[in-house]
Order: sequence, then C-alpha cells, then structure tokens
Amino acid sequence: MTESDERTRSHWWWCPGWRQGRSSYTWHFLVGDHPGLREFAARLRPYLDEAGVYDPIPFQWLHMTLQDVGFTDEVSDEDLTAISTAVAERVASLPPISVELGPAVVGTEGVYLPVRPAEPVGAVRRGIRESIARVRGNDHVPGAGDGFHPHVGLAYANTSGTPLAPIREALSRHAEIVPITLTRVSLIDLNRDEGMYQWTLVTAPPLGG
Repeated sequence: MTESDERTRSHWWWCPGWRQGRSSYTWHFLVGDHPGLREFAARLRPYLDEAGVYDPIPFQWLHMTLQDVGFTDEVSDEDLTAISTAVAERVASLPPISVELGPAVVGTEGVYLPVRPAEPVGAVRRGIRESIARVRGNDHVPGAGDGFHPHVGLAYANTSGTPLAPIREALSRHAEIVPITLTRVSLIDLNRDEGMYQWTLVTAPPLGG
C-alpha cells in the first residue's frame, strides 16, 4: 500500500467525456428508499461531518452502480428502447436478490458499503452488458467486463491529502451489516451539473418479471 492510499483523494474530478450540461445513461440499483439503509447512513452522518472532508450522499441518491450505456447525445432513442427491452426480458428470468451491505469501508475517494454476495449482482450486470452488445455491438459496451466490485457509496471525499487512519478508527466502531433485497434495476439519465450526482428515472424493470 502506498502513501497515497493512506490519504484522501478528492472524488470531484471530471472523468473523460464529462462536462457541464452533459449526461449519461446508466443502469443502477437504486436503494435510497430502503429504511434500514437510511437509518444506518443517518447514524454515520455525524462522524462523516466531523471528519470535515466528505460530501455525504443525500439519502434519495443512494445507489449501486452497475453499467454505463453511453452519453445521452451518443445513444439514439431507438437503441435505448431496444436495450431497455432486452434488459427487462433478461432480468425477468432472475429472482430478487437478497444481499448484505457493509461493514463500511473508508477508501481514498469516499466511504462505501461492500455488497455481499457479489455474484448475483454481477449476474445482473453481465445480463445488462450482453443486452447492450446485442443492440450496439461489443465495441460499444463501456467499461471492463471483469473487476466489478458492487458497493453502495455513503460519502465522497472533497479534499485530497487528509490522513485516513483516524477516520477509519472512528468508523470501525460502526461495523453494522444492512440486509436489503434488490427487486428492480433502474435505467437513469445521470448528470452532475449541480455538483453531486443526480438523475431522472427512465425505466425500472423488475427482477422476476
């Protein structure tokens, strides 16, 4: 582990292709309406505020990122409809997924909850990637197929260079596990024009039909 891994790194840099006024289609599990997760996030909020280097994610924006489709100005309405239909058909054959979130991990760019077991979530992601490939071709499936580690973010670091050890020590006393059941996957139109990521919902097909 390097020295840079032991200090915060600001999450708020513009990824390639992103700019003010541009948004992207992406698939998420939206979990902000889960009462147990909201309660846990609320209990952690004072410790995140005390650290002074985080932007806590508002409850309504809590999510589990799955798979990008592409920037909205590069995906046609016809392709988006075809992808949405293919994904809906795919996840209809999969049952709802019961997972556990946590314990909280303090990473360089934020605080997040790992998802266990990861494989059922990975199966949904693979189905989404295959659906995109069917419509747009393998060369138009963003990101790598492997190395996927599902998680739910709780806060993003807004400062670089702050030591992580005391933050990890403070949060280690809150090692709860939050069980949730994932029942539908959501296609969203995502932007960060207001700083924090926000979105509008496009469609949300249910698992298990």
